[in-house]
Amino acid sequence: MEHISDQVRETSVLDRLPVVFSSRFGTSPRIFRAPGRVNLIGEHTDYNEGFVLPAAINLYTWAAIAPRSDRKLSVFSENLREASEIDLDVSNARPRDHWTDYIQGIALALRKAGVSVGGANILVYSEVPLGSGLSSSAALEVSVASALLARSGDSLRLTELAKVCQSAENEFVGARVGIMDQFASCFGDLNKVILLDCRTLEYKLLPLPPAISMVICNTMVKHDHASGEYNDRRAQCEQGVHILQRSFSSVKSLRDVTLRQIESRRESLPDIIYRRCHHVISENERVLAVVRALQSGDLPAVGACMSASHLSLKNDYKVSCRELDIMVDLAASCAGVIGSRMTGGGFGGCTINLVRSESVVAFKKQIAAAYRKTTGIEPEIYILTAGAGVTEVTSNV
Repeated sequence: MEHISDQVRETSVLDRLPVVFSSRFGTSPRIFRAPGRVNLIGEHTDYNEGFVLPAAINLYTWAAIAPRSDRKLSVFSENLREASEIDLDVSNARPRDHWTDYIQGIALALRKAGVSVGGANILVYSEVPLGSGLSSSAALEVSVASALLARSGDSLRLTELAKVCQSAENEFVGARVGIMDQFASCFGDLNKVILLDCRTLEYKLLPLPPAISMVICNTMVKHDHASGEYNDRRAQCEQGVHILQRSFSSVKSLRDVTLRQIESRRESLPDIIYRRCHHVISENERVLAVVRALQSGDLPAVGACMSASHLSLKNDYKVSCRELDIMVDLAASCAGVIGSRMTGGGFGGCTINLVRSESVVAFKKQIAAAYRKTTGIEPEIYILTAGAGVTEVTSNV
């Protein structure tokens, strides 16, 4: 999964998918792909209308599609070797706690947005590791939504596409995620991170520092955003906003609260609510601090903010886990590491490590061995670049 093999991987996928699709459905498809994402900093701030700094990654979910004459979506996952069928005309559709919930949710959200969703055969294949915190769900949503739009002859602005995909996950799947993942999958750009204001959806593309690599360390511990913990955190933040509004009438979300304000009202907040809010407010400040540090070339400041972010997620937001903490601690002892932190919703998944490029090979070997020795788990290490957003691609066949 290293960036050196991007062209080889893409060629392989584009050679294989049309053949698999044709053998299964008897027709030739159009093919779309959307990237996963890694978040440099800004965790659990998006649904609080805050700031985030993600990058799309050069690992993609692919959706091949061709129309069919009835009102069904016949879907096949190449990863899972599993087929399923969705009836577009079923009334009162309910999630089944199944991977196809994302696809059915997308169809419903597109229809709600005024798109005439037609029957289709769909083949999906993902390079994004499932349950790793690299947003495999958003990559699936964005690629399939783009494919269904093309099948229907409709189009949406990328911002609206991101909103539709977020709506599908919020309203049908049941995970109250913010818009960061879907936005990054839509707007990603090569070698750029995205400073996104999750209130206004204004964004800036910022170049990654030269000679610095993004190394993702997968703890191999899985998580599930829909399991309740994620939604609990969001509810706790909303409770904090409700309490703080009694003292500060201008507060609409935690985005509007300063550290000084929350400290002045600490006694009125239950400790757990204070801690959840303190993380979000301080994390917003760290995002903007990292942007300033990147622009000035102050890499030690970037690393310090990443470390502080992880400690806040561990101690205040309580979304880290033993394996994530071990991975971050191990990275701190490796040469060439600028900064390390957990990335994604938490409860497992990956760490993001900024590593000087000349140290990447040694870092990968050292941290894998140390993590294996400490936990007994064989990690996966991905050396990634910032990738392009959703696009239609041309088959090699």
